[in-house]
Amino acid sequence: MATVTANAPRTALPGVLKQPVVRKLLLLALAAAVLVPLANARWASGSWPGALTVDVSGPLTKVSDWIIDNRDSHPLFLYFLGHISNAVVICVRAVYLVLLAAGWAGVTAAASLVAWRVAGPRLAAGTGVAFLACGFLGMWVPTMQTLALMVVAVLASVVVGVLLGLAAGLSDRLDRLLRPVLDTMQVLPAFAYLLPVVLVFGIGVPAAVLATVVYAAPPMARLTALGLRGADKEVLEAVESLGTTARQRLLTARIPLARKELLLGLNQTIMMALSMAVIASVIGAGGLGDRVYQALASVDVGAALAAGIPIVLLAVVLDRVTGAAGEKLGEEPHPNGRRLWLYALAGTAAVAVAGRLSGRLDWPDAWALNIAEPVNRAVDWMTDHLYSGVPVVGGTADWAAHFTTWVLDPVRDGLLWLPWWSVLLIVAALAWLIGTWRTALTAVLAMAAIGVLGVWKPSLDTLSQVLAAVAVTLVLGFATGIAAARSDRVERLLRPVLDVFQTMPQFVYLIPVVALFGVGRAPAVAAAVVYALPAVVRITTQGLRQVDPAALESSRSLGATPAQQLRQVQLPLARPALLLAVNQGVVLVLAVVIIGGLVGGGALGYEVVAGLARGDLATGLVAGAAIVCLGLMLDRVTQPTERRAKKGA
Repeated sequence: MATVTANAPRTALPGVLKQPVVRKLLLLALAAAVLVPLANARWASGSWPGALTVDVSGPLTKVSDWIIDNRDSHPLFLYFLGHISNAVVICVRAVYLVLLAAGWAGVTAAASLVAWRVAGPRLAAGTGVAFLACGFLGMWVPTMQTLALMVVAVLASVVVGVLLGLAAGLSDRLDRLLRPVLDTMQVLPAFAYLLPVVLVFGIGVPAAVLATVVYAAPPMARLTALGLRGADKEVLEAVESLGTTARQRLLTARIPLARKELLLGLNQTIMMALSMAVIASVIGAGGLGDRVYQALASVDVGAALAAGIPIVLLAVVLDRVTGAAGEKLGEEPHPNGRRLWLYALAGTAAVAVAGRLSGRLDWPDAWALNIAEPVNRAVDWMTDHLYSGVPVVGGTADWAAHFTTWVLDPVRDGLLWLPWWSVLLIVAALAWLIGTWRTALTAVLAMAAIGVLGVWKPSLDTLSQVLAAVAVTLVLGFATGIAAARSDRVERLLRPVLDVFQTMPQFVYLIPVVALFGVGRAPAVAAAVVYALPAVVRITTQGLRQVDPAALESSRSLGATPAQQLRQVQLPLARPALLLAVNQGVVLVLAVVIIGGLVGGGALGYEVVAGLARGDLATGLVAGAAIVCLGLMLDRVTQPTERRAKKGA
């Protein structure tokens, strides 16, 4: 009887109040009813109140001045950081000299033979064609400069990433401590930490390599930790029962069991290091990135494409080779594998010696093809015929103007019109509905930190661009992903296009976009859409294709049409993949909208770039920190917690 009485209030609740979402919204409404009048009475202004801001420009300026004053005399620079700088320069120069000594024929032969041993003759032929294409484009020397820089940067990133991954994989406490550090390293835009790196190391190769390491090491660390933590418990227990030490268990069991994760980490590190090639050119990296950056400065689409294609080719070749190596892990080694490697080394050496004896180390100038002029003519034609004056549909400049007037301006003005406390309340509601109260608290604190840093208005301007770009990306990405998931032919046609779009440096997108759409916020959004679209398409396609065939067959047997199967079976079952696509779309859009500050995007992107250009550490780092907070908030409101994701699935 007591049990019935205790449960009576619960059963008396209306059915709608039994929903967790409704209860969360009621709690938020109650909190808002108490806190909003207090906030409005104390700070009536709609914008973030000045009394709640903290001026960090003074301390950061003092730090910058101290570094400049002591860079040539303090022991920290002379006996520690100076040695690191010299070691980086020596390593990059040594690799570059080896590549030059091998000559174009030796390097091409070596790359092709490695691809042959790892993945077979087809990839070997593709690798050879890719390296030859770099020469035919007239970019052999810049390609070797970039390759030398990337070899050193990737090796350093792998070492740092493995050490951090070992620490995180073997210790729960270190894992919790390193997680926010790795999040910050990945979300912080490269332009924001280029300035402190330049202040310490100056313009040149050391700063470029170390900036690349900061950007490319986190994937290696994360995947190393994941592999170590995901090792088979039964195998580890069996090894431990043999009386092995912790070091022996690590070397003989944990690391071998995590080989695939380690190789995937290497693959991701290579991709991210190559994506930094152009950004690092801003601080003296040279190579292909410098050619792309110079072309951006002069709006030379042809020259940018000629330098961007080799970066794409390097990325695709390295991606395919490391991917093939990962698929071969665990297979039985070839009985003559060692002998074949010796033959490959001997063949490479013979080609390199033949090139040296014939005086053909450098790529012949007569073999170079000039694609810049025809590409620029094509771009000029597109600009003349598509930029404006197109009948009925209007030109691309008209589209950009309409998109700015009808979408970007209303979204930005709406966000700026909202009182600051209502923005925090909306963020809390979205984050709590999709996650837990901890998720909501993190998102609100991240958004509040933006106001405390004093960059509330430019952050909302950036947020408006991100929201508009994400909306366009998701509409196009989901539609294309659904088409690719339902047709093998469409997927095969899209695969090379997506490969090129994903590996093309971010800067390269800005040039044709500016040529077609002019300068402003709309071109920045367009470049962000192009950059983020491949990831959304791939994740959507994969999620829909991995739906249980039994569920599809069951719905088909009940007479469901293909449209009903998609709407009622595939999309609900692929919900976790679709949410991941949303999350990745947000992160990638945010990365390029910031670079859009170079082409008139304004807001936080402009402040980061302006801080780097003027050597203003405070402006650049404050804007960079705001971007990190914005990215953290967007991540929390678009990615559900693991528990909710499983429940929704």
